[in-house]
Amino acid sequence: MATSKSNTAPLSFVEKLGYGSGDMASNFYMTFFNIFLLYYYVDVWGISPAGAATMFLVTKVIDAVSDPAMGLIADRTNTRWGKYRPFLLWVALPYALLGYLLFLGPELSGAGKLVFAYVSYSLVMLAYTAINVPYSALLAVISPVSEERTKATQFRFVSAALGTLVVGACAKPLVAFLGGGDEVLGFRLTIILFAILSMALFFFTFAATRERISPRENKSSIKGDFAILKNNTSWIILALCSVISIVGFVARISSTAFYTKYNMGLVDEKVLWWMDGTSLIFSTGTVAQLFGALLTPYVLKLVDKKILMILVNTLFGVSVVLTYFVPVEQYALTLVVYTVGLFCFGLIITLLFVMYTDCSEYGEWISGRNIAALTVSASMFAIKFGSAVGSAIPGYILDIAGFVKGQEQTPGALQGISFMWSIVPSVFFFAAAGLMIFYKLDSKTMEKIEKEMLDRRGETL
Repeated sequence: MATSKSNTAPLSFVEKLGYGSGDMASNFYMTFFNIFLLYYYVDVWGISPAGAATMFLVTKVIDAVSDPAMGLIADRTNTRWGKYRPFLLWVALPYALLGYLLFLGPELSGAGKLVFAYVSYSLVMLAYTAINVPYSALLAVISPVSEERTKATQFRFVSAALGTLVVGACAKPLVAFLGGGDEVLGFRLTIILFAILSMALFFFTFAATRERISPRENKSSIKGDFAILKNNTSWIILALCSVISIVGFVARISSTAFYTKYNMGLVDEKVLWWMDGTSLIFSTGTVAQLFGALLTPYVLKLVDKKILMILVNTLFGVSVVLTYFVPVEQYALTLVVYTVGLFCFGLIITLLFVMYTDCSEYGEWISGRNIAALTVSASMFAIKFGSAVGSAIPGYILDIAGFVKGQEQTPGALQGISFMWSIVPSVFFFAAAGLMIFYKLDSKTMEKIEKEMLDRRGETL
């Protein structure tokens, strides 16, 4: 292990860039899935809205086991590369291949398509767990200094936002170009490009980063590890906040392609460079999300994490409600209001992962046991569960409203799409803001914990 001085030294630009690249790799897939998977299943491949929605929820039963199991495995892994970094090397290729499988789009019966969706979606989520639980846990051991972890998190979510921007700006045009009018083929070829990029970026993350905190060797039990997590009330509150915020966010973005196509009447005509109206909405929102992530460390110098989380969830909720009252003909105004909301989410998602590392350090402070990967894996399950619910809600609303694939929609169906794009997501952001009132780890508490943990490790700032 390196000296104490090098452990607490500032992270290099290359290491921060390398760490951030891992979330760009993740976001190439997850943004693609969150924006387009429901649309692909329902409006392209022909699965029923309710069938797709139920699939998103049922497959989370697997995640309920796989996420904490992966955390336990990673926490108990010891190699010459560390605990968490090796998984970036081992899982990158399966992750890429299974993403392609998800959009293979074979010619099957309705029931066959649904079975294929269950299997392929479950497999790609297992691969996502196997690589992203260790990747997220890596943040907790990349530096013992909270400020350095915040900087690494900033790079992480700037990179994630850039990945989201690439998907939002390029995916739909790529599907149209590569498919030549065949959307199934277009999605299949487009995901190949993102799969190759994702694999390469995970390899770069592995090569550029290192683990600086070596947890003390001590005997532990799985039951004991879960007991530590259960007693970490701040983590419980933050995990619930994650679920609720992500439900709102994913319900919002997974509804956007339906809203712009059927309510606003946007087609594939280019409005700026290579982008159509829908791609421009996704792109400007992602740029705003990027700025939110970039500004987070600076805003945190002025506002406590807890207070900021309450404020940005509230503002996001207000912006989402406002879009319900914007006439569908007002494209520019819709674009502005959507962008404000995504700026808020840039702060929200960056704050969540900074605060998760705080919860991890708090758990070690009270227990003497480092369970970073279990803490993060349980947190990731919360986020993935929120993503599944956020994708399922629009599916059920489409089914109830009488949505019919590829046809002019009835007034009731259009109202359902509008409702699922605006009113429904806003409820979750307001609820997340209210829940954060009970979060206890403020800045003063974390300063005390960080100092004591450095003393225990025999390190100094």
